[in-house]
Amino acid sequence: MMLGIFRKMFNKWKRRSYKDITPDEIFLDSKNLPDFDLYQFEGRLEKPISSKVFSFLGFAYLLVAVVFLIKFGDLQIIHGSFYKDRSENNKLKQILVLAPRGIVYSRDGKKLIWNQKVENDKDFSLRKYIETSGFSNLLGFIKYPAKDKSGYYYEEEFMPKDGAELYLNEILAGRNGLELIEISVNGDVISQSVIQTPNNGGDATLSIDARVQKEFYGIIKSLANSVNFQGGAGIIMDVNSGEILAMTSFPEYNSGIMTEGEDIIKIESYYKDLNNPFLNRVIAGLYTPGSIVKPFLAFAALEEKIISPEKIIISTGKIEIPNPYDPSKPSIFRDWKAHGPVDMRRAIAVSSDVYFYQIGGGFGSQKGLGIERIKKYLELFGFTKKTGFDFQKEATGVIPDPEWKEKTFNGEIWRIGDTYNTTIGQYGMQVTPIQVVVAVGALANNGKLITPSILFTATSTIVSGTEIEGDTENFQVAREGMRMSAKEGTASGLNVGYINIAGKTGTAELGARKQFVNSWVIGFFPYENPKYAFTVVMERGPVANLTGATYVMRSLLDWMSINTPEYLKNDIQ
Repeated sequence: MMLGIFRKMFNKWKRRSYKDITPDEIFLDSKNLPDFDLYQFEGRLEKPISSKVFSFLGFAYLLVAVVFLIKFGDLQIIHGSFYKDRSENNKLKQILVLAPRGIVYSRDGKKLIWNQKVENDKDFSLRKYIETSGFSNLLGFIKYPAKDKSGYYYEEEFMPKDGAELYLNEILAGRNGLELIEISVNGDVISQSVIQTPNNGGDATLSIDARVQKEFYGIIKSLANSVNFQGGAGIIMDVNSGEILAMTSFPEYNSGIMTEGEDIIKIESYYKDLNNPFLNRVIAGLYTPGSIVKPFLAFAALEEKIISPEKIIISTGKIEIPNPYDPSKPSIFRDWKAHGPVDMRRAIAVSSDVYFYQIGGGFGSQKGLGIERIKKYLELFGFTKKTGFDFQKEATGVIPDPEWKEKTFNGEIWRIGDTYNTTIGQYGMQVTPIQVVVAVGALANNGKLITPSILFTATSTIVSGTEIEGDTENFQVAREGMRMSAKEGTASGLNVGYINIAGKTGTAELGARKQFVNSWVIGFFPYENPKYAFTVVMERGPVANLTGATYVMRSLLDWMSINTPEYLKNDIQ
C-alpha cells in the first residue's frame, strides 16, 4: 500500500519536473533564433491583463466625466449669465499714449513752455506757458487731441496753432505710443502692456532773452494805454547772425487760455477785439513808414550819383510846383519845419522833407531818383519782400508806383507829387517791422540782408543772405546821418551816455484829416561796431501826442544798461 502511494507521488513529481518536448524545441531553425528577429520569436508567453486594471481605469474615466459635468453645469447653468456678461464686456482696448512735446527755453535759461502732469488725466500732460505778459504772440498755442463719446481719440496729435509751437513743431512734436489694456466687466484694468513706447519731443532754446522781452512789452503796453495808441510792436535783431533778441506785439492773447479752451467768454472777446490781439504786428502788421525810409533813399541817391553827400540844399519849409492849369494855385509840398541849409548827413539827422523831395523827385536843377529807382532800391533793401523768416505768414507790403495807382484809383495817372510823398514814406507805402529791421541791419553791416532766426545758436558769424552791392562809403554816409540824428537830431532821445546809438525816427500821418500817426524809431548799436538793429512802431496814436516810439526804445535801453549790460558792450579793442 505504501509502495503504491510513493509510486503515485513520484509520478506526480515527474510530471511537474519534465515538460513535454515538442518538435520545435528539438528542431530549431535560424530564423527563430531570439537574437535574429525578436518579433518573429515563436512560442513567447504573455501574461494577461488583470481585471482589476480594467476596473480602475473605468472608475477613473467615470470620475473625470462627473467632474466635467459638474463644471459644465456651473459654467452654463449656475453662473451662465455672469460669464456671458463678462465675455461680452471684458475687452481688449488699444490706448493711444500721447508723447509729451518738447520744452522751450529762452537764451537766458527761462522755461517758456513746458508740460505738467495731471493726476486725473492719464492720457497726456497739460501744456503750460510762462505767465509773464509779452510772450503769447511769440510762443503761440496748441489744441489738445479730441475724443468721441466712447472715449476714443479721433484726433491723435497735439495741433499747434501759432507762434513757436507751430514754427518749431518738427522739433517739439514727439512720436506717440500704444498700450493694450484688458478691461473687466466692472471697468477694472486686468492687464496692461506697451505695444509701442512713446518718444518725447525734442527741446528747443530760443534766441529770445526773456528779461528783455518782458520789459520791451511792458513799456509798449504802458505807453499805448497812457497815450491811446491802438497797438505797438518792437524787435531787436543781431545784424550778423539774424538771431532775434526780442520780438513783441501789443495787444496779445493768452496762450494758456487758448490752449485750455475752457474760458469761452474770454476767447470770444479775443476774436471780437477790433485791435486784433492775434495779429503778430512785427511780422504781419502793415504800416505807413514815414521818414524812416530816408536813410535808404540817401544811399540810393549816392549810388546813382545824382548828388554828393556834401551838397547843400536849402529847406525853406516847402517847395512849390507850378500848376499848368491855374498858375495862381501852385502845388505846395511842405516840410515839417524850415531847416535852412542841409547836406545829406544833416538832412537825415533833422529829417528834412524838402531835401528828400528834391533827391527823390527832382526840383529845379537837382535831379531826382524818380519812382522807378526809388522802388528799385527799396526793394533791394527787402521792402515788399518776405524776409525768409517762416515763423508766421509774412505780409509783403506795398511800394506805390504808376501801375499801382492806376489799379487802385481807377486809372488815375502818376504825378510828381506822388513821387514826393513816396520819398518821405507816405502815400500808399506799407511795410512790416521785420522788413524794416532787416533793412536797418543791412545798413549796419554794409549791405547783407540777414534772414531772421528765432533759435539760439550761440554764433556770431554772418549767415548767408542776399547782399546789396554798393559802395561801402555810401553805407557809411547813411550810418553817419543816423548817428547825427541820435546825437542832435530827431532821434536825440537815444543819445545816452553808456553806448553810442545810431537812429532815425518816422512819423506817418493817417486818417482823412491826418488826425492819427504811426510813430517809428529805427537804429542800431553800438555805432562803432554794429551788433544789434532795432525797430519800434507805435500804431495809430493821436497826432497831438509828442511821446512815441523813441520813448519806448530809450526806456528799454536804460533798463538794459542796468539789467542786461552784456548786450550793450562795444567789443572793439
